[in-house]
Amino acid sequence: MGIFEKFKSGFKKSASAFTTGLRDIVVKKEIDDKTLDIIEDYLIRSDVGIVSASEIREIISQTKIDPNKDLTDEINNILKNYIISIMKPLENIEFFKKKEKLNATLISGVNGVGKTTTIGKISKILKSNGNKVMLAASDTFRAAAIEQLENWANKVDVQITKSSQGSDPASVAYKAIEEALKNNFNQVLIDTAGRLQNKKNLMEEYKKIANVTKKIDPDAPHDVILVLDATSGQNVINQVEEFDKIIPITGLIMTKLDGTAKGGILLAVAKKYKLPIIAIGLGEKEDDLQIFEAEKFAEAFTQIN
Repeated sequence: MGIFEKFKSGFKKSASAFTTGLRDIVVKKEIDDKTLDIIEDYLIRSDVGIVSASEIREIISQTKIDPNKDLTDEINNILKNYIISIMKPLENIEFFKKKEKLNATLISGVNGVGKTTTIGKISKILKSNGNKVMLAASDTFRAAAIEQLENWANKVDVQITKSSQGSDPASVAYKAIEEALKNNFNQVLIDTAGRLQNKKNLMEEYKKIANVTKKIDPDAPHDVILVLDATSGQNVINQVEEFDKIIPITGLIMTKLDGTAKGGILLAVAKKYKLPIIAIGLGEKEDDLQIFEAEKFAEAFTQIN
């Protein structure tokens, strides 16, 4: 299955729900102000965000639509082009390319977003591009997290630095980077404990991990990736806000886009924060993390190619 087919298949729930709802609204050959209001409201309820919904409404109102063409398809085309215009600048395929020197990446997110699984999937892509990858099991809060990361390390055949449950998370990250530098690794991915962004003590611990990495390399962490769960809807907006306050985020990964009928939330996040989008998760298999491409995302969301 090619990349577009994976995107399209993974987005089927979102796309089908969106297009069906839109078709129910557009029952006439022309769009008046009342219909525009309903479309805008529908876009907001589809989680694309208030600003995007307003802008799309304005574009529709200013576009001369051929009455001989399917109105829903025409609106979907407008939406597709809008998505590409917002998200194309946020692509970051450079993240997965082979690095000339060590790149330490801090990976964060609240409990349940699929963070540790995502790290395993990232590792596979990085390794396939010629990177020598080290994982740091800095989620020492629960033993299951260390074991889960170790299982992924074995599955994709990369190295791991770990300690016992309850160990200092920052010390594990420090040890991993130190070992990676000595052995010419290109990438260190640091797993962190799933935390709620409103728990001050946990967020301080997260900050400590980042500060400790700077003792080895002042530029570390070189990337700070926040993993988001698409099924959380508008809650992800607050997560981005709070995590970015602690350590500036350099990239986003959104998981479980195959499990929601409201995939538009990624557009809302993109519009509001303009942060690079590294990849999206479209399933549980190790190959189900897709490097983000705006055009493929737009085509899959609107089911237009």
